[in-house]
Amino acid sequence: MSKKQVLPYQNKKSSKKTQVTQMFDGISAQYDLMNRIISGGIDIRWRKNVVAMLMDERPKKILDVATGTGDLALALLKTKADEIVGIDISKGMLDLGKEKVKKQQQHKTIKMEIGDSENITYNDNYFDAVTVAFGVRNFENLDQGLSEILRVLRPGGDLVILETAVPKNIMIRKFYYLYTRFIMPSLGKLFSKDRSAYRYLSDSAAAFPFGKAFNNILAKNGFIEIEDIPQTLGVASIYRAKKPTF
Repeated sequence: MSKKQVLPYQNKKSSKKTQVTQMFDGISAQYDLMNRIISGGIDIRWRKNVVAMLMDERPKKILDVATGTGDLALALLKTKADEIVGIDISKGMLDLGKEKVKKQQQHKTIKMEIGDSENITYNDNYFDAVTVAFGVRNFENLDQGLSEILRVLRPGGDLVILETAVPKNIMIRKFYYLYTRFIMPSLGKLFSKDRSAYRYLSDSAAAFPFGKAFNNILAKNGFIEIEDIPQTLGVASIYRAKKPTF
């Protein structure tokens, strides 16, 4: 990981968790629209790919960590799970997610709760699967968050993470850096008063370990059968891992 912690507001002394909460509360109203614009809508396809990986496993209880406005939690309805819990530290994001769940009349299956990835309130071995979409790079303590996810997963349960990555192809990588460092923050300024937010989202994506580096972090925290599947020219990856049965 980057030696210097990437923060939304480098000039503030508050913790990363506090800053991330403040940032997402501040941009929550524009977040979904900006996601569609910045990704060209391809993030919808990536979430569908996450869901597809769980279909054959038929999980009954799923935890969606850093659920945000609930896009992945709602997509996970296709798994026919009995219980889907979405947790997030941002009340602003969750409020929008709750509205989506209410609009689709899925409140009996999906619960949206304030929750911290590093201190999950559910019992050991409770969930059959855990998902995280564009959330792990916002953890204040990555190892603690992954350890908590491992704890609440049942033995043999699945973890599926969707996260940004850096393309391996040199030419694509050059365009990626140009887009994330200049174009993406500029787009963010058009829709949000918080100019630091989209700079942070860009910088944190570039600094976060990906591919084998993140696979090694998952292994260090007790996960097995780890694989990463690059998405769309390598600008994102889906990581899949399991909790050991022994």
